[in-house]
Amino acid sequence: MTGADRQLRRARLVGIVSLGLHAVTGLVLPLATTPWSALSPWRSAAALAGVVAFTAGQGAAIYAAITPWLGPAARRRLLLGYAVAAAASLPLLGPTDAWVWIGVSVVGTAPLLGHRGWALASCGAAVAAGLLVGGRAVPAIAVVGAGVALVSWWQVWFWDLLLQAREGQHARARLAAAEERLRFARDVHDLLGHSLSIIALKAELASRLAGTDPERAGREAAEVQRLAGTALDDVHEAVHGYRTVDFGEHLASVAALLRSCGIRCTASAPDAVAGVPPEFAAVLREASTNVLRHSRAAWCTIEVSHEDGKAVMRVTNDGVADGPARPGGYGLTGLAERLSAAGGTLTTRAGDGRFVLEARA
Repeated sequence: MTGADRQLRRARLVGIVSLGLHAVTGLVLPLATTPWSALSPWRSAAALAGVVAFTAGQGAAIYAAITPWLGPAARRRLLLGYAVAAAASLPLLGPTDAWVWIGVSVVGTAPLLGHRGWALASCGAAVAAGLLVGGRAVPAIAVVGAGVALVSWWQVWFWDLLLQAREGQHARARLAAAEERLRFARDVHDLLGHSLSIIALKAELASRLAGTDPERAGREAAEVQRLAGTALDDVHEAVHGYRTVDFGEHLASVAALLRSCGIRCTASAPDAVAGVPPEFAAVLREASTNVLRHSRAAWCTIEVSHEDGKAVMRVTNDGVADGPARPGGYGLTGLAERLSAAGGTLTTRAGDGRFVLEARA
């Protein structure tokens, strides 16, 4: 889970708690204003059941409104349960002043229903039910309920903005990957299309000449072999060009990726990293992958410098608990071997809530 995902989950939790205060109000105020001493045991039990059922239904509506991965069928069931509980609260609690607070909660919950028609219908039903309680209940339900509804709408609107922003990040990442695949496919087509077309034609010609002019067929087959070798060399050169990455650009790209995932990242300026070995690009990729996949980092720093005639890169983050550093995985082990072959070293250490990866070469 990335830092942005964790922030989104925390925002969802805050939203549920904030909206849940409405449900608590819908539970406490009716209980506090119900004239329990004037009710028979059966009426008291019915009133209590009505208040508890409405609170549970309202909690279900809040959960449905702020849980984006919920399926449409499950969402409809939760909202239907809320509608049944709200409708049953009036006969169970009775047309008393205590029900006014439930009417307020019904109006306040309207923005969570996700459909303008349902929201208007619920508000109209609450105001109409207020007429059974008394004329003075209607202004209270309408005015106070509208204030609660405004707060609920603002919270749901803000939550929708967070979801849209997160989806926008995913969409940009998918678009960048698709554009890169398209560019690579276009380059490969431009590189190999002509060579493969000639190879196919000469191979067909050699096949036709095999029975009538073996000598020429042999020359054509040799030419096919030469063209195939040339095409293979072109592919190797192209792949090498794709693998050779400017470290300054790669550093800026990794820093931007970490920031887009909600991790505060500071990095050395791209123009200050001249002279670093090419192996550092692979080390940086592995380090950033580990930060995103295997840590709970909130910040990360990438420092590149030159010490004692060697290039040094340190990647530090706060996504590890205190204690000895864990052994590196296969990725870091392979990178350590590559750096060792180039006369460099790769070390990791943990302490004071930080994890440090250091490469020297």
